Amino acid sequence: MTLVVGLTGGIASGKSTVSNMFKEMGMTVIDADVESRLAVQHGEPAYKQIVGTFGEEVLLPDGEIDRQKLGSIIFHDEQKRLLLNEIVHPEVRRRMNDKKALAIKNDEKIVILDIPLLFESKLTNMVEQTLLVYVDRNIQLTRLMERNHLSKEEAEARIQSQMPLTEKIKLADKKIENNGSLTETKRQLNEILTGWGVL
Repeated sequence: MTLVVGLTGGIASGKSTVSNMFKEMGMTVIDADVESRLAVQHGEPAYKQIVGTFGEEVLLPDGEIDRQKLGSIIFHDEQKRLLLNEIVHPEVRRRMNDKKALAIKNDEKIVILDIPLLFESKLTNMVEQTLLVYVDRNIQLTRLMERNHLSKEEAEARIQSQMPLTEKIKLADKKIENNGSLTETKRQLNEILTGWGVL
């Protein structure tokens, strides 16, 4: 039996770090962000819908979608964000389910679905266990400002657009507190994997 795990975390909480740890152990990670980029590439069904909905001003000179431009539109407009999600999410889910089915068919011990908005998008039905990576709010804010070169206000707006980590902590089956060192994060991950009978 393949254990299907949903990996999630707030923005700049270190979810990608944990995702990479899974990959280093040779485990299959299906990344929603990667799939959402692939789903909106030129010629894909979602691409056509986005251009039809948001207009050609969201395109780069090469015809691909300008993710930053689109991001700046939707971060400040709830309706447009919901509209974009309605276009992109079903396509991303389809792509992820196809890859998940393949991992199960190959009888892999574990497959990880890396989904930033696992709880917000109500996608827990796609997985058997949920794993949350979280950090304290002040660390999250500092990391996000440094990583994305954002002002405090911009970083706050991005954090506010997601479900509060305190809520996610209540919903998650397993949690990794990522305030400390990489060694400490890895120790927690190994402990969880041992508990699941994967290691």
